[in-house]
Amino acid sequence: MNFKIVRYTLGKLIEFEGFLMFLPIICGIIYREKAIFSLGIVAAISIIAGRLIMYKKPQKTSIRAKEGFVITVLAWFIMSLIGALPFVISGVIKSYTDAVFETASGFTTTGASILSDLESIPHCIMFWRSFTHWIGGMGILVFMMIFLPSSADEMNIMRAESPGPSVEKMVPKVRETAKTLYAIYTVMTLVLIILLCITGMPIFDSICISFGTAGTGGFGVRSDSLASYNTFSQAIVTIGMIAFGVNFNMYFLLIKKKFSSVLKCEEVRTYLIIIVVAIALVAIGTVHGYASVPGAVHHAAFQVASIITTTGYATQDFGLWNTLPQAVLVMIMFIGACAGSTGGGLKVSRWVLYFKEIKREVQKNIHPSAVKSIRLDYKPVNEGVIKAANVFLMAYIFVFVASLLVISKDGFDLVTSFTSIAATMNNIGPGLGVVGPTGNFADYSDISKWVLIVDMIAGRLEILPVLICIAPSTWRRK
Repeated sequence: MNFKIVRYTLGKLIEFEGFLMFLPIICGIIYREKAIFSLGIVAAISIIAGRLIMYKKPQKTSIRAKEGFVITVLAWFIMSLIGALPFVISGVIKSYTDAVFETASGFTTTGASILSDLESIPHCIMFWRSFTHWIGGMGILVFMMIFLPSSADEMNIMRAESPGPSVEKMVPKVRETAKTLYAIYTVMTLVLIILLCITGMPIFDSICISFGTAGTGGFGVRSDSLASYNTFSQAIVTIGMIAFGVNFNMYFLLIKKKFSSVLKCEEVRTYLIIIVVAIALVAIGTVHGYASVPGAVHHAAFQVASIITTTGYATQDFGLWNTLPQAVLVMIMFIGACAGSTGGGLKVSRWVLYFKEIKREVQKNIHPSAVKSIRLDYKPVNEGVIKAANVFLMAYIFVFVASLLVISKDGFDLVTSFTSIAATMNNIGPGLGVVGPTGNFADYSDISKWVLIVDMIAGRLEILPVLICIAPSTWRRK
């Protein structure tokens, strides 16, 4: 383990987080809020501390896969620990544990919250809260790479941080790939802000809601999430959530006019089919509760888009719906969005691989001598990718069960406890029961909240980096 490069890179990250707070400080200046001092204090401390940690640049600057995993995991925890301080210093959140929970939920784009009276929060703190979604959506370190000198070793960080079974460079250099990703991401966010403003949503709300939609996070600025906004605003957010749940490679291919490659993308096709089927089932299960069929379809589409992309916004309390639509929503919680998107969950591409693997095993038992390869997008899939997908699922189940056992001691009902883990590990936000769309996670004990914090980060980084980071062999010098 090259501890010096780990220290140096994390120092850069801490300094970087300080500069990120300048944008919410500007927001606070516009609204003339005293809470900007809490952001200013933390920003100054972060910049100074980061500089001190980077006091000496290491001679060996190579970042191997092991260092990449360690840097990535520590980065997400450190960002959450530092990012929580403005909440505590401003008095918005009294408990540091609660503040870390809120901040980790923001950076991991989970959207699970301990806050209830959102309308009383200063604009600059609310801006920082929503901005964490946008920063974490595409990846904290991927964002930082844009401003750092390019290095071939940085692909190890990108692979550790980016969601999905496999990560490839869009262009030859990693830094250029990061720039391409964030250029697409930024343009789509700006378009969403403009469209929401056109529908009559206030500019501040439009910015914060767009941050949450782009990062598929789900932090709103009103206590009822998006229920009090008009139908047009809700429809725009629905389309936005689905769009940000698509693999960003597809947008890059569209820009390059490689339409045939886009049409071959099996994952995106499956993703859209699942959404259509889920909307139909939820609408059928809830149509009796609305004045018209279009109204049922509208709210069904919003909730399906919100859950499958792991955004977590709500226009209705789906905890009050009957069993069929609730079952559909719980199922798509575990499906998630596309690999390479800002969405969470297990990812559609993995489910496609699991289905094809089952199909192959059935055919092999029927025809033992037949040689069958699994193909995705008309290309054979490397057996290493399939093995990695299987290992991820096993690790996911083990962490899920262990977490469920720990938080069950708080005495909540099984539905609440089960969906709390599902909502945090899949980076969704709301669950069912006490943690439903109209509830929050405030009543959990501090121990359970720290378990859920780890689950949020582990889910965002897809388990393996966290397990690697806690393995004793990782920390040996040789």
